[in-house]
Amino acid sequence: QVQLVESGGGLVQPGGSLRLSCAASGIIFSISNMAWYRQAPGKQRELVAAILGGGTTNYANSVKGRFAISRENAKETVYLQMNSLQPEDTAVYYCPYRGAYWGQGTQVTVSS
Repeated sequence: QVQLVESGGGLVQPGGSLRLSCAASGIIFSISNMAWYRQAPGKQRELVAAILGGGTTNYANSVKGRFAISRENAKETVYLQMNSLQPEDTAVYYCPYRGAYWGQGTQVTVSS
């Protein structure tokens, strides 16, 4: 059974940082491509960052230079380090598997 559990969200001031975690189970994590998506109120879900099984990463233009995706295969966990957060980063963040399995997400709110 595939399970994805996102955590690490919260309320942060503009310019602050957060580190999100996504613990996966029920998949062959070490060879799986993983990604972070986000959905803000009234907006479409968008891809934020992705990391291939081999470690190659790519990012949405809006987060390049501010966010960093990484993975720890031994813990079957993918991370999203978010720096210089801005109000427009406010959203629920998800780490789906193959676009078919979604966790509950973790809320990130950037506000003063």
